[in-house]
Amino acid sequence: MDTPSGVLNADKPRLTEQEKKNNHIQSEQKRRAAIREGFDELAGLIPGLNGQGRSEAVVLEGSSKFIRELLAERYRLMTRVSERGGALDRWQLDDATMAIAKEQAEAEHAVMIGGRR
Repeated sequence: MDTPSGVLNADKPRLTEQEKKNNHIQSEQKRRAAIREGFDELAGLIPGLNGQGRSEAVVLEGSSKFIRELLAERYRLMTRVSERGGALDRWQLDDATMAIAKEQAEAEHAVMIGGRR
């Protein structure tokens, strides 16, 4: 028999405080496991991080570095295409991301030029 919305079912016992606590602990364990799995997956995608002891700080730092390197490479490729008269409309990123890409590309270039001397 359906009960009207907002009416408690008298046949259904309420959870005890211990059951509520156990449910909360179980939910928290699932949340932490999902975060661990996410960091493990991310570490597997980033060169040099796979197989290392998983430190969330190391994974985040490595991921950030790798994404910046990819953005710099994209910026360099877009610059070369533009210099050759190619259209970039489809490949353009938002202004803030393009600024990061340009900054990273310029920083990498400065390091590369500095290393040649």
